[in-house]
Amino acid sequence: MNPHLRSGIALVICAPSGTGKTTLTRRLIEEFPRFAFSVSCTTREPRPNEKNGEDYEFLSRQEFERRRDAGFFAEWAEVHGNYYGTPLEATRRLLAEGRDVLFDIDVQGASQLRRTIPGARLIYILPPSRAELERRLRSRGTESEESTLRRLSAAATELAQAHWFNLWIINDDLEEAWQELRAAYIAATLSPVRRPGFLNGLLKEWGDTA
Repeated sequence: MNPHLRSGIALVICAPSGTGKTTLTRRLIEEFPRFAFSVSCTTREPRPNEKNGEDYEFLSRQEFERRRDAGFFAEWAEVHGNYYGTPLEATRRLLAEGRDVLFDIDVQGASQLRRTIPGARLIYILPPSRAELERRLRSRGTESEESTLRRLSAAATELAQAHWFNLWIINDDLEEAWQELRAAYIAATLSPVRRPGFLNGLLKEWGDTA
């Protein structure tokens, strides 16, 4: 392995609906375009202009389940009757090439990635309070009362899992939360485990010149 090649980071970001995760992850991608994305698999039907192998790899339900049972996916979930999954080996290959991979997923997927990619950095974005989360959901103007209450209930279930994440970011102020997310990502890139061969290679130069 090239000692100067940095191993990639699997950055996993989770949050309840309405916490601001989409805005924050979009800013991260815009500032750091080096993030890579492996082509996910799904059992849903292709939409117009979607290309197999580029937007998704479209699979039959039977083929998806066969791959799932064979350990093909780093994480997978069933959403609205369709399966979605991220190929494990493709993700590992990107990481080995020094590419960072961003996962914007739910707690269930993060739990799977915690096992399949042990070095993943898990970040949970929390609302400052239940009242503020409810205010944000209602201010969208797109949710019915039933949907709002359902999302608040789901948030409580998800938040109960936040304790096993590596980092918490409380999105009370969007700009402050962004600066914390940015700093967390940069700090992860500076970890010694990201350049496993660099120090030995550097010290070897002293041996070569002794």
